[in-house]
Amino acid sequence: MVGNRSRAAIVSDRRITGLSAEVIAELVSEVGPLWHERHQARLESRPRKRAVGAGAKHRLVFVDRLLATLVHLRHGATHDVLACWFGVDRSTITRAIGEVRPLLAARGCTITAGVRLRTLARPSSGQTGIIDGTEIRVRRPAAGRKDREKFISGKNKQNAVKAMVLTDASGRLLFCSPAQPASCADITHARRLGLVKHLAGGPAVEILADAGYQGLGAQTGGRVVTPPHRKFKKNPPDWYEEIYERQRKAHSSRRIRVEHGIAHLKNWRALARHHGRREHMSDTIQAVAGLLSHQQTATHGPCQPH
Repeated sequence: MVGNRSRAAIVSDRRITGLSAEVIAELVSEVGPLWHERHQARLESRPRKRAVGAGAKHRLVFVDRLLATLVHLRHGATHDVLACWFGVDRSTITRAIGEVRPLLAARGCTITAGVRLRTLARPSSGQTGIIDGTEIRVRRPAAGRKDREKFISGKNKQNAVKAMVLTDASGRLLFCSPAQPASCADITHARRLGLVKHLAGGPAVEILADAGYQGLGAQTGGRVVTPPHRKFKKNPPDWYEEIYERQRKAHSSRRIRVEHGIAHLKNWRALARHHGRREHMSDTIQAVAGLLSHQQTATHGPCQPH
């Protein structure tokens, strides 16, 4: 078990976990009871010869389990390294991360204190949001495995999974979707998430998107705004090329904030490239998104209403 001095050093230095001490304290008070409740339910669900709570005690208390998970997500530290650091067996770290990560993922993105967005919700009138897809490279499925090719990205020609990110106009994270195989087109992913249903016939909002979402504008009454179509594919007149470039750059300069939001996500090394099981990617992406949005809210104040 890690000593009190080492634990204090992890909590006090934001470079280690990416979170302030205040945010970590809030996570302990919020996630800790959920973990203890699940652990107790698991003990009581199986036949026992001894009373619940008898036997050896945990060498890794919940606070250390949470810190190990945060370090793993932030820096991509291997389970072996964390086991040496916390003075336990590798399997203990693996079990701890497997228990804490889903609890972090289920929290959703923090909009204001006590208000979280876990799914795409109907936006408020007059708000502006920005959406984009991001890909995370993963290991290639074994030869002969069913649907092996569905993880190959048509854009980057590599095995990856994809998530859709929604930010406000300033780049603050509002929502991050579960992972989908990278062969899924951006527009298809948005439709599966119910974006068209939430926007069509709803309040007057503006959702900025790149060319991968062209077609959603017509389905949402113009609420999804994409770059202008090029009307002249060959030999465009000079006057048209100048207007087209001006409109394209104006749209890109407004949409760039979502790229900044994605960059903050990719600063967490677990999302730079994933070497573990692909089945854990949805929990990993949503856990990091929830932690990042919580820290953004604590640092900059509440997000604009969405």
